[in-house]
Amino acid sequence: MDETTGLRERKKAATRLALHEAALRLAADGGIDALTVEAIADAANVSRRTFSNYFSNKEQALFHGDTMRLHRLLQLVREQPVDEAPWTVLSRAAERLTEEVFGGSEPSWLTQRRKLRGHPGLAPHQVAAYAALERELAAELAHRLTDDDVALRSRLLAATFLAILRVAVQHWIEHPDEPMARTVRTALAAAAPTVAPGGHRASTGT
Repeated sequence: MDETTGLRERKKAATRLALHEAALRLAADGGIDALTVEAIADAANVSRRTFSNYFSNKEQALFHGDTMRLHRLLQLVREQPVDEAPWTVLSRAAERLTEEVFGGSEPSWLTQRRKLRGHPGLAPHQVAAYAALERELAAELAHRLTDDDVALRSRLLAATFLAILRVAVQHWIEHPDEPMARTVRTALAAAAPTVAPGGHRASTGT
């Protein structure tokens, strides 16, 4: 990638993030139902046409941050050694993502995101994003499994992992008295199989 292309991509990423942050802020203040694409574009200082170049609708703009975090989770899984036990790989990736996103403090966007949690308008986008990630995650895990029924077991493992992760995050949002990383680690450890798929003994990496 040359310098001009790199600069163009960074500008696109910055515009996409500005639209996401504007959508999140406006929705938290006035509600999702009252939110309009025009208002988001105005708040981000771009045109309605520019908004359409990045997002199809306001819900997609709102969910952009979650989508990026899901993509990062998949990347972290792919970076793990192929000979590691699958559950160890998944647990390590989840803990790494949690540390990257939250670090030692609660990010400012989470307060806004809490106000939108459970809104029916976001549900279809959340379901679609998790379904897409589940398919990609299952495909990655299939390369790490052995024995029979790899296709089925990889899908079950991916679905189980994502469900646990989603519940852990929801529990932490409702009970933020301890670090998010600890809640995620506890949930994954509690659900770890005695023997991980592929014949490896399970390990949470702790």
